[in-house]
Amino acid sequence: MFSYVTIGANNMDAAAQFYQPVMTVLGHERYYTSPAAIAFGRDGGERTWIMEPFDGNPARFGNGMMIALAAPDRETVRKAHATALDNGGVDEGAPGLRPIYHENFYGAYVRDPTGNKLCFICDMPE
Repeated sequence: MFSYVTIGANNMDAAAQFYQPVMTVLGHERYYTSPAAIAFGRDGGERTWIMEPFDGNPARFGNGMMIALAAPDRETVRKAHATALDNGGVDEGAPGLRPIYHENFYGAYVRDPTGNKLCFICDMPE
C-alpha cells in the first residue's frame, strides 16, 4: 500500500539505538546508513526511513499521526513493545486486545526518543 514512511529524528544516535533492535524484532533489516538517516526494509519494497529533517529544523511529531508496524503474531507485539521500552521508548499503551477496533486487534503503543507515536499490531487470532 505504501512505498515508504519517513520518521523524523533529532538525535540519530538515540534513534538508531531505539529503532535497530525494534526493527530487528519485527523482522526488518537495516539496508541504509548515513550520518543523517537510517532505513529498514528492502530496496524496492516497503521501507521505513528514520532521518533528520531536510529543512534543518527540529523534527516534531504530529498530533493524531501514528505509524503502525505489523507484527506476525502477538508474541512479537509484546517483544517489540518491551524492546522499545528497553531502548529509550516511552509507553503509550501496553500490549493487549483492543476490541473497539475489531475482535483480533492486538496492539501496543510507544513513543520513540523524538516523540513519534508507533503502534505494533497483529490482526491475527491467537
